[in-house]
Amino acid sequence: MAAIPELYQDAIVLLTGAVIAAPVFKKIGLGTVLGYLAAGIIIGPVLGYITDAEAILHFAELGVVLLLFVIGLELKPSRLWSMRIDIFGLGAAQVISCGFALTVLAMLVLDNMAAALVAGFGLALSSTAFAIQTLESRGDINTEYGRKSFAILLFQDLAIVPLLAIVPLLSNQAETSFGLTQFATGLGAIAVVVLAGRYLLNPMFRIIANTGASEAMIAAALLVVFGSAMLMQAAGLSMALGAFLAGVLLAESSYRHELEADIEPFRGILLGLFFVAIGLSLDLQVIAEWWALILICVPVAMVVKAGLIYASARIFGSNHVVAMRSALALPQHGEFGFVLFSAAAALAIIDREQSSILIAVVILSMMLTPLTVRLGDLLAERAGAETMEEDFEGAGSRVLLIGFSRMGQVVSQALLAGGCDVTIIEKDAERIRGAAKFGFRIYYGDGTRKDVLRAAGIASSDVVAICTAHKEVTSKIVDIVQSDYPQTRVYARAYDRVHVLEMMEKQVDFHIRETFESALVLGGKVLEGLGMSHEAAAEIVEDVRRRDAERMRIQAADGIYAGSHMLHVEAVKPEPFIEPKHEAEGLDEVSRAIVGDEETA
Repeated sequence: MAAIPELYQDAIVLLTGAVIAAPVFKKIGLGTVLGYLAAGIIIGPVLGYITDAEAILHFAELGVVLLLFVIGLELKPSRLWSMRIDIFGLGAAQVISCGFALTVLAMLVLDNMAAALVAGFGLALSSTAFAIQTLESRGDINTEYGRKSFAILLFQDLAIVPLLAIVPLLSNQAETSFGLTQFATGLGAIAVVVLAGRYLLNPMFRIIANTGASEAMIAAALLVVFGSAMLMQAAGLSMALGAFLAGVLLAESSYRHELEADIEPFRGILLGLFFVAIGLSLDLQVIAEWWALILICVPVAMVVKAGLIYASARIFGSNHVVAMRSALALPQHGEFGFVLFSAAAALAIIDREQSSILIAVVILSMMLTPLTVRLGDLLAERAGAETMEEDFEGAGSRVLLIGFSRMGQVVSQALLAGGCDVTIIEKDAERIRGAAKFGFRIYYGDGTRKDVLRAAGIASSDVVAICTAHKEVTSKIVDIVQSDYPQTRVYARAYDRVHVLEMMEKQVDFHIRETFESALVLGGKVLEGLGMSHEAAAEIVEDVRRRDAERMRIQAADGIYAGSHMLHVEAVKPEPFIEPKHEAEGLDEVSRAIVGDEETA
């Protein structure tokens, strides 16, 4: 029997671990990320089946690269520019404050300023992969706290460049400095990505799409992602930053959705492999030897970091709930810490044992992230309902749907299936987060405000479909639209019969009671279930529909209590035209009638 190459054996083991652990952890409510971590720990440190975790980690980092590319596809350059204060203000405040605070704490343990600086700023960086994966899986990436968290993570990706440049300066062994040459190289790499994204990528994808070769489109998408990432790495920058820039530059491309669909399968499997590789990297011997120190360092560092993120967010204008949720989404330490610690160990700034301890702290903090996020949920519930930032970037279409209620969700399916572009606004933050998990892009806003309707593009809409759950809200929106945008047609969900009469009085273009048609369908099916034919049941249902419409017209003219004679209040029984009599008596009358007729004739 031929021997199976070791690479294939490792792949089978890793995939088996992921397939088993991820669904189990998802089922018990701990999330797939912890499942991947657990699989890695069991396969590597516990069973010792795979020992070369570093090689797998380097390959699996491509999952983080693909993740940042997909996120970039969702961010148009204009929207990224609007986040500049959060990125360079809030992000910088977080890195600097956390870096110096953790450096002070590290001095208590390491007793060496250079080593403490590396440890402090390495632990100040959060995990882009963990945090964004968590935000995406929960549908929180477009919430206000999700955007604040993303801005901080983006600045951290930028900060890794100067931090890596500073590491050699802290060593007595190395010559060196960052220098103008490296700085210019970095700027040049960014310029190349920007120019290629603006002038080359769209024509390239257009040519490939015209050939109809779908596999070539997938290859081109991967080429763009990995090419931009490797170019940035060659210039001393972050691979993830290069992929993110490429995604942003393609955000307005007509091929954006196809690229996202092509990349998604690779992103999912490689990102899962990245988390497995993190688990493989855990050194159980170091934890066994220094467990007390690690047990103290992990919670202390996370608490300090969360506190400073909260303070930074509050300083830059976030409310309590947003600042608190951002702090509890990002208290973990990140994968870029591995890079800093490895570079510092290579230059003898920290020794291998210290590097292993720091890596263990990073990994354990990642494992605690789902718990901190859940704590954020609980605290947010106690603090009250979360509000979201009103961001109408990209809004405006022929149909403006207000209210993503149960009815609104079904209506949107019909419109989207019909190829209609729809702008949806909703003011329930929890509902927006839930819808985001299914891929819906919903704008946060109150449809009873004129400025919100204007920002949502009502001026360019042909139809406003009002699907709100409360009749007072619906009526108010109808009044605003008819007053300020009389040319726009109004299709409204009515709450009950009284509300329908109000909609008739307002002369909306179309209205429907939210339960009327579904109740008729149910009634018809019950009749069929009792043995009536489908045709007979359908005729009865249509009769009820006609009588209801006639009664509604009567009520509109004469009041709510008019037209009661149109109601069926008891079972309808067919009655003969002549009252039945005894059979013999009936025949005698017929005979007499016949004789009489004959005599008359």
